[in-house]
Amino acid sequence: MSTAIEFNNISKQYRLGLVSTRTLNHDLKRWWAMNIMGKEDPYLKIGDTNDRSTRGDSEYVWALKNIDFKVEEGDVVGIIGKNGAGKSTLLKILSKVTGPTTGTIRARGRIGSLLEVGTGFHAEMTGRENIFLNGAILGMTKSEISKKLDEIVDFSGCERYIDTPVKRYSSGMTVRLGFAVAAFLEPEILVVDEVLAVGDAEFQKKAIGKMQDVSQGEGRTVLFVSHNMASVQRLCTRGVLLENGQVKFMGNISDTIHNYLNDQVVQSEYRNPNPNPKEKINVLWAKVASSLGNIFYSSTPIDVDLCVEVNQPVKDLVVGFNLISSFRHPLARTDYNDLDGRHSLEPGTYVFHFQIPANTLSNGEYTINFDVAEKAVRSYSGDETLLTFEVSVDPTSNINVFSENLPIKTSIIRELWIKGYERV
Repeated sequence: MSTAIEFNNISKQYRLGLVSTRTLNHDLKRWWAMNIMGKEDPYLKIGDTNDRSTRGDSEYVWALKNIDFKVEEGDVVGIIGKNGAGKSTLLKILSKVTGPTTGTIRARGRIGSLLEVGTGFHAEMTGRENIFLNGAILGMTKSEISKKLDEIVDFSGCERYIDTPVKRYSSGMTVRLGFAVAAFLEPEILVVDEVLAVGDAEFQKKAIGKMQDVSQGEGRTVLFVSHNMASVQRLCTRGVLLENGQVKFMGNISDTIHNYLNDQVVQSEYRNPNPNPKEKINVLWAKVASSLGNIFYSSTPIDVDLCVEVNQPVKDLVVGFNLISSFRHPLARTDYNDLDGRHSLEPGTYVFHFQIPANTLSNGEYTINFDVAEKAVRSYSGDETLLTFEVSVDPTSNINVFSENLPIKTSIIRELWIKGYERV
């Protein structure tokens, strides 16, 4: 099997807050050295590691640093990592949206990219015209594009609006058409970033199925970036884990996902060490427990408690949580607003009580992702409030809700209940 993509010592450096070197003379020297002489950037400096959570000492930052790996023809590679790890930057360099600071990429064949909503589309042109434009960019003739036109339009589900300017499309329609163009115009390498998350569930299912057909049936290479570990597990055979702009792990997709998830916060209780009295809302504490304390059996109900401090009136208050599987697949959601339709609270401290009924969850690992926010304005809960717990089958119970037909250790969800809230 031959190599489809080869990343050779790829690095990308950015200067924070600045585009130029501050002087015209230096800009001209940089341009002459890099574009005429073919030399390295003379103003390249050693910068900080790309860790978005810390304040650096340098105004230079390495978005990517020394990326070295190969992708074989027909491989489906999932590129995963936290926000800011460098995933999108790597794909943009591969797609020639931007150039590397150092290193080279060798790619064999045409590359079809779907990096952002509307990538490669001209807003004033119709959907039909953009299909021909994108095909021409990929090096296809008009007759080749015409043969695929009906399949592209049918897959996208945008037939009624195909002769409407793309600027009038919703983000979901734009992604539908963009993915159809990228997949059906037969590039040898298909590059897909997180954009599929914009589409609805039905389209995501179709898109994953099409990528499987492209890779398995047609032998083309796929690079897929997503935070949905269920989709990555289902689609990909190999994985690359990026952290702070560097490759932390490469291997089969299951091992890559486990390495990524093992680095996540593991806690069954959270306490805010420094509540900010100037904030409208503070999450003071949260915990997950069962009637047996920290022992979680599928046969016992699971209590989820959340304490929130409201310092100022909030018009559209959201307080709830998402239940997520070990592969970051969303399973269920509940909100206090469902209790009585209330969407605001007076200033004060409140404890919200939720309960997941017994015999609802199968054995496996779960994450509770709290959502405390002023709707459409700001969220007041982050990764630090995530709670994790593991459910086991009760050896004394005759009930086992685990289904072997499920592709991952998800649960059979019946209900998530909110028991109420109280002011303390």
